[in-house]
Amino acid sequence: MTAPVSLREALPQSPAEILPLLPVMGRVMLSARFKGAIHERMGPVGTVTIADGKARLTGECHDSVIDLAVVKRIVVDRSGQMRDKALPKLECQDAAGETLFSLIGLEGLEPFDAALASLRAGAPLKPVLREAPSGGAQDVAPEDLGAATFAAILANALPIAIDFERPGLFQHWVGLLPEPKPSMGFVNVMQGDFHLHLQAGTVASWARHQMVAEVVLRALDAEGRETGLSLRGPAAAFAGVPGVREPAAHG
Repeated sequence: MTAPVSLREALPQSPAEILPLLPVMGRVMLSARFKGAIHERMGPVGTVTIADGKARLTGECHDSVIDLAVVKRIVVDRSGQMRDKALPKLECQDAAGETLFSLIGLEGLEPFDAALASLRAGAPLKPVLREAPSGGAQDVAPEDLGAATFAAILANALPIAIDFERPGLFQHWVGLLPEPKPSMGFVNVMQGDFHLHLQAGTVASWARHQMVAEVVLRALDAEGRETGLSLRGPAAAFAGVPGVREPAAHG
């Protein structure tokens, strides 16, 4: 890829051609937002496997599956910045041009562009206006279901999986829950290679599903619809979790 003529460009290559370059990009954050939850994995990508219409990202810091039937194009955006550090990203978009999730180069521009050097430059795009952070976020009430859920899981001190699904993506993390930090209207579960930011009030209840050797709690909104966030682990890990209901029987 030659020197970019635009901070934003739509790459002409397919996602199946671009995603295998991630392991040489250094630390990468896969950040996805859906229905009040932000689920992030960060660190070096070990391998990218393309098979059966999907891209599988694996490694010590990544475990995700990207559906290439949904993710149709990738847009490079080099305008991102935090303080004085550039944070370029690959926006993974659907056929309508909606960004479903992003892959952010945490090492800055040089390793990011070096990883993409073998690609032809894309069509320049107009810059996207960034939304200003909204002020006046409320504190998270102790009785908020998300806050109360993670407080109970923390007390039970058993490993769980926190999974996230939205169109085009499934992302997974498993481990002992770090101490949740309510702040700025979110319940924040954070460690070195994983962040979950769950907006207060997002989860109205949990649908409990008994599997062979573990329990799955699927987050439901106020209308009883699944949000894409789920918790999985031994039943004892969820002792004392409020708002749990059995799925409705059918037939």
